[in-house]
Amino acid sequence: MSRVCDSSDPADGGPALFRLVRFWSRRWSGRVLDGRATSPADTGRIQHIQVLEAVAAARRRHAEATVTDIATQLGIDHSGASRMVRDATAAGYLTRATSSQDRRRVILALTESGTHLLDAAHAWQRDCFDHLTATWPADDRHRFATYLQRLADETAI
Repeated sequence: MSRVCDSSDPADGGPALFRLVRFWSRRWSGRVLDGRATSPADTGRIQHIQVLEAVAAARRRHAEATVTDIATQLGIDHSGASRMVRDATAAGYLTRATSSQDRRRVILALTESGTHLLDAAHAWQRDCFDHLTATWPADDRHRFATYLQRLADETAI
């Protein structure tokens, strides 16, 4: 006989975390980014943001970001990452160049447009956090933000 797990314990962080992930993953495509409302027809912009986040993360960890880094960051295969990088490059958000460390490697960097889009995505993310925690005491907001940042840092690839 199977039993449905009761996740009503306020300290049960696992189910709560994944409820939040499901909630926001469904709403991401309907929000405003970069001053424009996204729509199902504009899901490419969301993929561009995912690629830009992955490039920025890889560059924080190493001096250079490659398609392999993007595949690892996004948890997808190399060919899928390559297509996403190609599309973000065609949209003007990334540049491709030869690595100064290994001329066989292609490295990726954000363009000015890519930086602007990523900044807009981060501003939207901050607005969401501020809205969701608007009624919380400042200490709780700060503590929660610190814990979220810690979790994100500890799970970074």
